[in-house]
Amino acid sequence: MDTMHGGRLDVGRTSKRGGPRSGAWLSGATTTQRHLAAILACDVVGYSRLTERDERGTLERLKIYRKDLLEPLVSEHQGRIVKLTGDGILCEFASVVNAVTSAMAIQQAVAEHEAETPEEERIHFRIGVNLGDVVCEEDGDIYGDGVNIAARLEGVADPGTVVVSGTAYDHLQGKLDCGFTLLGDLRLKNIERPVRAYRVETDASASIAAPPPLPEKPSIAVLPFTNMSGDPDQEYFADGLVEDIITGLSRVNSFFVIARNSSFTYKGRAVDLRQVGRELGVRYVLEGSIRRAGSRVRISGQLVDAISGHHVWTDRFEGDVSDIFELQDKVTESVVGAVEPSIRLEQIKQARMKPTDYISAYDLYLRALPRFYSMTREGFADVRRLTNEALSIDPGFNLAKALGAYIRSLSVSQCWHEPDDTRVAARMAREVLAEARDDPTSLRFAAQVIAYSAKEYEMALGTIERSLLLNPNSAQGHTGCGWVNAHSSRPLVAIEHFHRAMRLSPVDPEKGIALSGIGMSYLMLERYEEALAWGERALHEMPNYGSSHRVVIMALVKLNRLDEAQAAARRLMEAFPTFTLTLQRQINPWLDKKFAERYVEALGISGVPE
Repeated sequence: MDTMHGGRLDVGRTSKRGGPRSGAWLSGATTTQRHLAAILACDVVGYSRLTERDERGTLERLKIYRKDLLEPLVSEHQGRIVKLTGDGILCEFASVVNAVTSAMAIQQAVAEHEAETPEEERIHFRIGVNLGDVVCEEDGDIYGDGVNIAARLEGVADPGTVVVSGTAYDHLQGKLDCGFTLLGDLRLKNIERPVRAYRVETDASASIAAPPPLPEKPSIAVLPFTNMSGDPDQEYFADGLVEDIITGLSRVNSFFVIARNSSFTYKGRAVDLRQVGRELGVRYVLEGSIRRAGSRVRISGQLVDAISGHHVWTDRFEGDVSDIFELQDKVTESVVGAVEPSIRLEQIKQARMKPTDYISAYDLYLRALPRFYSMTREGFADVRRLTNEALSIDPGFNLAKALGAYIRSLSVSQCWHEPDDTRVAARMAREVLAEARDDPTSLRFAAQVIAYSAKEYEMALGTIERSLLLNPNSAQGHTGCGWVNAHSSRPLVAIEHFHRAMRLSPVDPEKGIALSGIGMSYLMLERYEEALAWGERALHEMPNYGSSHRVVIMALVKLNRLDEAQAAARRLMEAFPTFTLTLQRQINPWLDKKFAERYVEALGISGVPE
């Protein structure tokens, strides 16, 4: 019988028959073989708690999962079950690819079967995979560091996830449709040397990983409001109003507000608001509807406590389209007052500034936003056109001008630019700063352009810091601050801001921009393994973001993995066929010129054309 400590498998140097492995055993009393193997260690999270709550039910479900899921999936991937325990399983594979594929399949299957089970009763597995040397006994049992490391990695895995060792990771490159997050060099119990470890990133693991903890301050997510106008073309109007409500709430310093990009992942879905609260790590969720008929607008909203499911507040606001900014303020003020009456609502009124006197110009700006978020060449072209039209109506519309500048600057990075974009973007950004009226979004756009296109780093740093002072809850502001700091040769500060952005927007479809920034920052720090891990994760999230490709290429070159670097360069050129080393030298957004030279040199070594 396998020994258990606190519900966990002891895989130390103790034989199945009991007692320590003696010198007689080592000298050959039992026939042994040594070989390289991929080891999968798996157990149940909170096994003791689950059995204490419902021993019979838990054991029955585990028995079914073992027979119908675990054993068939291990066999299907050419694995061998070495031993079973009350709550776990130890398996051996000849291929590390098969081991990790089996592990991902197990996690996905269990998650699907447990989807309807209440969270407090749900069974989660955690899995560790290692490629290492093992000793196999005559009866098929295995032991050694190869086994021990797999078991220890399983112990550090989050519920529902798979963690692999560095040796396993090195054999997985390009062979699986998943990403990897570097966990660093871990000190594992009873393992003398640090073990490099990575978490496997899949859609399934992302959905069942431990939810973010609730912040200490009042926390809220604003879901997309339903368009009740009966006209699908008015969808942009509803989305734009919600985005402005999110911005208004996030400017209240004592609130924690989830970013628009994460909130909008729930658009068009029937959702359980309590589940939304758990997934985003917030206490309150605001939902509602918008109806626009002619010049009249009606906004209905309800605020729900995501923990209890109770309604905190519900109300309706009506007015003319020309009063739209006042209506937005009323919604924001009502939410703040319902959540924390002690907050001075004057903060909202002082924070809110009418961006333009022309509703038609504002309408064009709202139309541009969804095209901006599309992150496509065609979408960016539409943003140019719509912001140009808005500025022809109101040349002083700073928000439209700032977005127009930023879209031109970002187009250069994506190779979607027009010949004069760099100069025009810098000019427009300077005009925004000259007329800035403490609008954090305009300042954020301008700061990134000033750093990237104008290369005026001190001005850019001061501008982005001002933007975050005005709106400390802006995920996009923290992402922008990360890039401004990276371009200004402050990679450690940049990494902090990128991580903050991902907490404020935990399920952001544009998370790849922050992940790529972390990878770029690690390149600057010459920590190439970490840069590669973050770059690959960024590519998994956003394959169409050019910077992520370049992070991966440089990291592979610096790690002397030239065949993989050349393959990565081919993928870059397939996605961005007009990219060249000459263009990169022209862009050169880096304050650190030596890094800029190393960057271009690495791209050249990989095969990027001159």
